[in-house]
Order: sequence, then structure tokens, then C-alpha cells
Amino acid sequence: MLIKKYFPNITPEQEAQFDALGDLYTDWNSKINLISRKDIENLYEKHILHSLGIAQITRFNDRSAILDVGTGGGFPGIPLAILFPKVHFLLIDSIGKKVKVAEDVARQIGLNNVECLHERAEAEKRQFDFIVSRAVMPLPELVRITRKNIARKQQNALPNGFLCLKGGDLQTELHPFKNKTIEYELSDYFEEEFFLTKKVVFLPIVV
Repeated sequence: MLIKKYFPNITPEQEAQFDALGDLYTDWNSKINLISRKDIENLYEKHILHSLGIAQITRFNDRSAILDVGTGGGFPGIPLAILFPKVHFLLIDSIGKKVKVAEDVARQIGLNNVECLHERAEAEKRQFDFIVSRAVMPLPELVRITRKNIARKQQNALPNGFLCLKGGDLQTELHPFKNKTIEYELSDYFEEEFFLTKKVVFLPIVV
């Protein structure tokens, strides 16, 4: 199992939850075009393991709160929620039918630490330790909309802030932050070719 290759300490329950994702997303994808047909065959590498790239950068402490903006069908939120069962995840998206998929998948695999909402990020008022996203919008726009949601209280090894899965040349996108971001190359953690151009961008926020 690809997930166990990189996360060998997952429990049998977590392994079963990860295993169940394949059939659930394949079934949903036949009803709603969430993922391209080519990509659904590589679900574990290009979506699930990719989401877990964030877990290679930091381990969230129990009782942390994470906001996944533009979650789509539940990425990166659902794989991260499986890995961190004592962390609360709020998954939001402006497209209702995608939120329904994330909600159904979370329910079917018994994830009790996930809340899914059909809403725009501008409308969310609560505060979180980290905001995560996967190529949903340019980082300056994401920060502008959701900086208000970063909590003051620190309880993790990394300072509170943004952890975003990105790809390609980010020089222009990250220019406004003038060396405040840290880029982690996912090819340092995963050996599959897909990850050669993939990164996690971390932007700490001092509130």
C-alpha cells in the first residue's frame, strides 16, 4: 500500500480508512466529475499521498484546528484527518455538490473529526492554527481572504499560518511575501516522479 510505504506507523483502522477511499471516490467520480478519468486511476499518488505531503512538513498536535479552503471532494483535508484523528478539520468549498462528496466520504469511513460546509472562505469567522489548501487560488488572494482566521494562540512546532500544496514556478506568486515563505520540495520526501515539481509552501503569520 502506497500510504504505508511512507507512513508505516498508521493503525489498522487508519489503513482500512485509506483503503476505502479508492472505491468511494471512484464511485462518486462516476456521478460527479471530481477528478479526471486519468487521474482517478492514480488517486492514491496524485491526490491522497499528495495531500499527505503536508504531514511530511509538520505533525499537528492533538486538539489543533485546521481549515481546508477549497477542499473540492476533500483534499487535502480528508487524508490529513485520517492521519490526525484528534485534530479538528473544517473543510469548506463554494461548490455544494463537491462538499456533499467530502461529507459522504468522511461519514462512510467514520471520520468524527471532520466538518464540511458549503460556504465561501470570506464567510467563515472561526479561528484555526493552520489553513491548508491545494492549488485553490494564488497565495496572496488566499491570505487576503483568510488571514482573519489564523488564531493567536500557538500550540504546534511550526508557528500558525498557511500550508499550501503548490506546483511549478512560484516566483511571481510568492514575490509579495519577500522571503517570508519556506518552500519544501516534496521530491525530498516522496520518490514518485509526480512529486518532482510539487511543493508545500509554508507562510507563518504573526497575529
